[in-house]
Amino acid sequence: MGKSTTAQMFRDAGVPVWDADATVHRLYRPGGPAVAPVAALVPAALRDGGIDRDALSAELRRDPALLPRLERIVHPLVRRDRGAFVAAATADVVVLDIPLLYETGAEADCDAVVVVTAPEAVQRARALARPGMTVQRFRALLQRQMPDADKRARADYVIDTGRGLAAARADVQSVLQNIRGSHA
Repeated sequence: MGKSTTAQMFRDAGVPVWDADATVHRLYRPGGPAVAPVAALVPAALRDGGIDRDALSAELRRDPALLPRLERIVHPLVRRDRGAFVAAATADVVVLDIPLLYETGAEADCDAVVVVTAPEAVQRARALARPGMTVQRFRALLQRQMPDADKRARADYVIDTGRGLAAARADVQSVLQNIRGSHA
């Protein structure tokens, strides 16, 4: 969809951005708070003192029943990290980059929701260009996500990255102006 590129546009505008994916990476690093409980659940995912995401993904594909158990471990740690980020923020606006925002109920913690979207063909091409992404993995990701049309319908703001970077950058500025104006 262009979510990471759009998040960078908010950073470039001076807005602090908390990234859920980066947080999970930190939690899985050697010594991270998720390592011991995740390794206890999925021993094959432990590599060099941290959680190997590829090995974890392989185990989740082999046994999908592990996913809700994994989420019960990881989601509270992610929420705690997000809460600490927001509590420490001194900026007038912060962005929470959360891929499964609606699916996890995290929208309840937000004053406004920006959904980043792109036409289906663009989304597919971008996803399949990522290292290690396959059509099967892409389909599995889509199955876990709320349909894009539903997200757009629930959002306060929609940024369509399929219209190009300049348009997306202008939309980011417009969102910031609107939020700052309505929360002044």
